[in-house]
Amino acid sequence: MAGTTRTNWFAIWVSVAVVAVVVAVVGVVVWMNNTATDPGTLPEASNIDSETGAISVGEGDGTIATYVDFMCPACNAFEQLYATTLDTLLDDGTATLEIHPIAILDSRSQGTEYSTRAANAMYCVAVEDADASLPFLRAMYENQPDEGTEGLTDAAIIDIAAGVGVTGIDSCVTDGTYTKYVTAMTPKTPLQEGASGISTPTVAVNGEVITLTGVPDTDLTARLK
Repeated sequence: MAGTTRTNWFAIWVSVAVVAVVVAVVGVVVWMNNTATDPGTLPEASNIDSETGAISVGEGDGTIATYVDFMCPACNAFEQLYATTLDTLLDDGTATLEIHPIAILDSRSQGTEYSTRAANAMYCVAVEDADASLPFLRAMYENQPDEGTEGLTDAAIIDIAAGVGVTGIDSCVTDGTYTKYVTAMTPKTPLQEGASGISTPTVAVNGEVITLTGVPDTDLTARLK
């Protein structure tokens, strides 16, 4: 009997999503490159590298950088599949997670610019309470709206932040304090191998962009040992 093969549906699904996103993003990136000269207000906190946009979680020697859009279904799938492994690597001091909230899917939220608003809120939370950064990210994906909808309201986002213990960021969220910053950082997302435009999730381990296989230990753990 011929051997059977195991279909990696995660990798296939992400690949299909990437193709669709890249087509839409090429024009967006051109626009952002032309307009994102002023980063606006910088998110200043010890856990944020304002030059790269990275929000750091953990203190490990290795680095895992993730570039994510809160409207992106593939980013949610990544979070669901890789969260346990990420937690282990953070808890045992192997890695530092560097979260880059970007916005490439504003066109999928009926004019509300949900991706940008959500990324702005991520910085609002990270500046206010570093320890709440990862819990907030995960709570946002647990409440992720469907593509093509208006996305979550600012009030709903503020409630999610309150749910992970962060309050007092209402004006930061509603005023879009870091909106220009998000727009300025998004084009700095590294390209995945063979891609002609930015796509999410993009993951880099120790500075090297990787191709996700859907096997967390292979993609992350093995590269950090």
